[in-house]
Amino acid sequence: MLPAVSTIPLRHMASGDVLSLQVYKFIGAYPGKKVYIQSNLHGAEIAGNAVIHQLIEFLQTVNHTDLFGEIWLVPVCNPMGTNERSHVFSSGRYCVYEAKDWNRIFWDYEKEADDLLAFAKSQIHFELEVVRKNYLAIIQQKIAKVLEKINSYSGASYTERFSYKLQSLCLDADYLIDLHSHTNLGLNYLYVFRNREESAKSFLLEFGIQFDKYDGDAFDEAFIKPWLALEKCFKQLGREVRFDVEAWTLELGTGMQMNPSSVEKGVRGVKNYLAHKGVLQIPEFPIKDSISHEMTFTFRSHAKKYYAPTGGMVQARVELGSFVKAGERIYQILSFNKEGKLPTVIDVKAEQDGLVYDASANYSVNEGEFVLGIIGK
Repeated sequence: MLPAVSTIPLRHMASGDVLSLQVYKFIGAYPGKKVYIQSNLHGAEIAGNAVIHQLIEFLQTVNHTDLFGEIWLVPVCNPMGTNERSHVFSSGRYCVYEAKDWNRIFWDYEKEADDLLAFAKSQIHFELEVVRKNYLAIIQQKIAKVLEKINSYSGASYTERFSYKLQSLCLDADYLIDLHSHTNLGLNYLYVFRNREESAKSFLLEFGIQFDKYDGDAFDEAFIKPWLALEKCFKQLGREVRFDVEAWTLELGTGMQMNPSSVEKGVRGVKNYLAHKGVLQIPEFPIKDSISHEMTFTFRSHAKKYYAPTGGMVQARVELGSFVKAGERIYQILSFNKEGKLPTVIDVKAEQDGLVYDASANYSVNEGEFVLGIIGK
């Protein structure tokens, strides 16, 4: 099966060059779900590009009769961030023109839906597929107003233009997968939304971070938050509803690296998820008993970041992936001074039990800079 390939212009540069997206669309022989997968929204987080490349190669070996629905793949989905450099380091976490995190710029319909409960009441007796179609039509009508602003004489900032084009590709998707890595050093894990824990297990990762609070401006949040809000409205009206709409952010290891282990876990997890959802019928997937895969979940609010209490060099830091106890030393700061005194060594201890899941790649820190992150149960 060969993909339909389309190129979408994103930004005309002062030099005359045009930055673009490229979308690979695999269309099955039978109708079904739409899956949208993208990578590299943050510039340094490149492992997802290898995952998408391997998925493109794999899907070319799949018969179109074994695909139910369609799969859209968008590698290097943020060329501005991907191309950004500081010396030899890839950065690209923030838009340098507007000082905004590239993954905190997206349009969230739920923030504008002041009549959502009334809509739920009007749909209370409808089949879920009808409700989904009606609700999606409203969302699409609302986002069309963003395009009106972009096309006006006054125009819109690039982050508004970029977010509109990217969201327009996935707005009607059933399942969204956003492939990230850590900007620093990090483990492999999954972000999980409410009532999606069972599906999360099919990605075969060791642990997931559950959202217990979020603002809706991240890509996955902006996609699913309106549907979670509608589910909540139906519950208030006495009807338990769960739309077959899911959004996932996979964190695949360390930034600026295409770690083979992280890439392999990403590819395996996506294949298993798509087979579990009935999008693909492929040999060996879904892996037997994968839905009972043991996965540890912890809430996002239980994560704590540790910042350097003073400037210096980090030493004796606990290993990424370590479990630590409250009161245990997690790193030291070798601190120098210009006061005619000897250098000092400062012990920093854990304030809680937990897993070291995130750590700075730079062992030289100024006061107040990030050193590591620990997430508890």
